[in-house]
Amino acid sequence: MKGIVVRWLFLTVAIFLAAYMIDGIRVSGFSSAVLAAAVLGVLNAFFRPILLLLTLPLNILTLGLFTFAINALLLMMASGVIRGFEVDGFGSALLGALFISVVSWLLTSFISERGTVQYIDLTHKGGNRWG
Repeated sequence: MKGIVVRWLFLTVAIFLAAYMIDGIRVSGFSSAVLAAAVLGVLNAFFRPILLLLTLPLNILTLGLFTFAINALLLMMASGVIRGFEVDGFGSALLGALFISVVSWLLTSFISERGTVQYIDLTHKGGNRWG
C-alpha cells in the first residue's frame, strides 16, 4: 500500500513538471495535480489495457508507437474530468504523456512494492562478469 502512495506522489510530481515544461498543460494547484494523478492512474489501470487490445493491429503496424497516442488520449480524458488541470490539444497531450511517462518511470524505477528505495549492488568479478 505504501508503494502505491509513493508512486502516486511521483506521478503528481511528474504532472507538475510537465505543466512547467510544456506550454499546453496547466495545473492550478496541488489538489488538482493529485486528483489528475489519481484519475490518470485509474484510467491507466482500467481503460489502457482495453484500448491497447482494441488497437493491437495498429500498434503492431506502428511498432508500438501508437501507444503514445493512447497515453495522450488518456491524458486528455483526465483533463476533461479534473477542474484545474487543462491540456490544450493533442500535440500538447502527446508531449505531456511522453514526458510524464519518462519522469514517472525514472522516479518509480527505484521504489519497491513496499514503498522502499531499492538498488542493485554490483561487484566486478573480472572480465565481463558482474554479480
